[in-house]
Amino acid sequence: MQRGTFQLMKSLNRNIILNKIRLDGPISRAQIAKDTKLTPPTVSSIVKELIDSGMIKESEQGESKGGRKPTMLIINADSFYVIGLDVGPKDIKTILTDLNGKVLEFYEKVLFSPLSNHELLDIMKAEIQQIMEQYGEEEEKVIGIGVGMHGVVDVEQGISLYAPNLNLRNIPIKEELEVRFSRTVKVENDAKALALGEVWFGNGNGADSVVAVNVGTGIGAGIVIDGKLFHGENFIAGEIGHMTIDIGGKQCSCGNYGCLQTLAAGPAIAEKAQKEVAIGRESILREMADHDLEKIDGKMVYEAALQGDELSVQVLKSTGIYLGIGLTNLIHLMNPKRIIIGGGVSNAGDLLMDSLKETVQKKALTEAAKHTDIRLSKLGNKATAIGAVSLLLVELFSVK
Repeated sequence: MQRGTFQLMKSLNRNIILNKIRLDGPISRAQIAKDTKLTPPTVSSIVKELIDSGMIKESEQGESKGGRKPTMLIINADSFYVIGLDVGPKDIKTILTDLNGKVLEFYEKVLFSPLSNHELLDIMKAEIQQIMEQYGEEEEKVIGIGVGMHGVVDVEQGISLYAPNLNLRNIPIKEELEVRFSRTVKVENDAKALALGEVWFGNGNGADSVVAVNVGTGIGAGIVIDGKLFHGENFIAGEIGHMTIDIGGKQCSCGNYGCLQTLAAGPAIAEKAQKEVAIGRESILREMADHDLEKIDGKMVYEAALQGDELSVQVLKSTGIYLGIGLTNLIHLMNPKRIIIGGGVSNAGDLLMDSLKETVQKKALTEAAKHTDIRLSKLGNKATAIGAVSLLLVELFSVK
């Protein structure tokens, strides 16, 4: 039954009670009935089924209000596990979590290009299998697999339609992984998965409209409205990295010119720094790279900036300005409650965020828009993988 628990929970339509326990537990049966407007016999019946399935358990006794102390209910978080993958252009991060999103295992594997669809799928399967073998007898507790995939994803079919930085198309991720592992598999764009993870476990919690921007090798955004991801008609909502900022700018991997990611993603940071050092600008980057300018990358620019390197500070400030322009356009279009910045470039912290926020404050249309709540991701380098786990949890817990 455990292997089929994911389908069981959905078919029983117990989302209302499950979510109530997740959000407000420890909670009594009587309080659940009162808050959900379900009858006490209905609550008792469903709770029994959920306890039998292992999804929830009884905990301590609650306070008495004149009669017998009520038995409190909580999510049985370690009774089941979910695997999450962050499939980026440079590496794959794989995690195993419990039902509360607590990370129990974490693996990271570098990707080398070029890769074929078949080779990428084999790597994904090997990473998942590594976790399965690690848990041996507890393998049956894994109820699903979530995948955050960079590029354009058909979420209904679970197909990676276009992964631009890997130059791959039409990868049947859901089908391949479900056949191999006999688990429910959910596939989503990485930035959208990041956004969902931040809403469930990070800095998006409590906001009714959130945009999470993933700034790494590329730039993408996930939009969550009232707890639900917005995909658009053809699954490309949130591709702000391909918003044109400079019509006469550099050609992007998508074929267009002057896209935001050609100005503010990780490779753009490295390229700016390399060019400035090459024309003779004074910088400790030259020594840090052993005079091989090709070794200069975004991380090195950040490290040099922390040491007070003026060139590196200027490059990151310029990057923040371009991101601020992109976010101002996003604010004028979506007007979200909160914007969260994640991805590798976000590690630059205030070196990036100060100029980003200053730009928004200068360019946004109204006073309220100028002060849109913009924060860094709370989940760090595991954010997208945790978001991939959330793809399964939202199906289990969210009220339809």
